[in-house]
Amino acid sequence: MSYQEAYLKMLNKYFGFEGRANLGEFWKPFLINLIIAVVFGVLELAVHPFVYLADIFSLAILFPGLALLFRRLHDTGRSGWWWLIGIIPVLGWVALIYLAAQPGDPAGNGYGAPSV
Repeated sequence: MSYQEAYLKMLNKYFGFEGRANLGEFWKPFLINLIIAVVFGVLELAVHPFVYLADIFSLAILFPGLALLFRRLHDTGRSGWWWLIGIIPVLGWVALIYLAAQPGDPAGNGYGAPSV
């Protein structure tokens, strides 16, 4: 799956908290969103009219990103509510990245069959 396909899949499942997302489906949109956020952040510092651009982008991808994280956690056999560990500064974020980086269950689990 290409980066564009993965990103469009994330956007098409805007409020899709059910199912599973494999490693590629999660990390490709994650990296694209990170790059876009960094570029917008730099533009905010450099050019005054772009003051709220990064904030608007972050709000726009909040729900699809959270839904994607839920599906990624489902792929590893965990409840999507594990995202709450990210509330803990630094250690929670590291733990969440670790959980998202784990390989998914190769067979079906309680959240469905593996995504293709």
